[in-house]
Amino acid sequence: MRIDKYLWCIRVFKTRSLATNACKKGHVKIDNSNIKPSKEIFGNELLLVRKNQINYQIKVLDLPKSRVGAKLVDLYRKDITPKEEFEKTELLKYAKDYYRKKGTGRPTKKDRRDIDNYQEDTTEDL
Repeated sequence: MRIDKYLWCIRVFKTRSLATNACKKGHVKIDNSNIKPSKEIFGNELLLVRKNQINYQIKVLDLPKSRVGAKLVDLYRKDITPKEEFEKTELLKYAKDYYRKKGTGRPTKKDRRDIDNYQEDTTEDL
């Protein structure tokens, strides 16, 4: 079975074209080597899939005949992604939201003065 079709069948990607594009961009690897979407897989292979800034590690157990339901996905793959990968995304969320809420617009005059004062203080220390 083709790798792009397999990733679509086990519901890693919503559409087959998304799976194909991920393979072309180098987000899907087998044994740390980039692969083409037409690469045939046979089973007992370790896939590295980068999706949403998470490096998923998926072990191929079996090949489905067609796209399977969400409850049956675990028959065909085993997710061995370390927990640290998911913790990294939590840290990224906190890093982005420390200053202002999303959609609040440009900095105010007070924000700009604070930024300028901070930059002046750091250049004086040098």
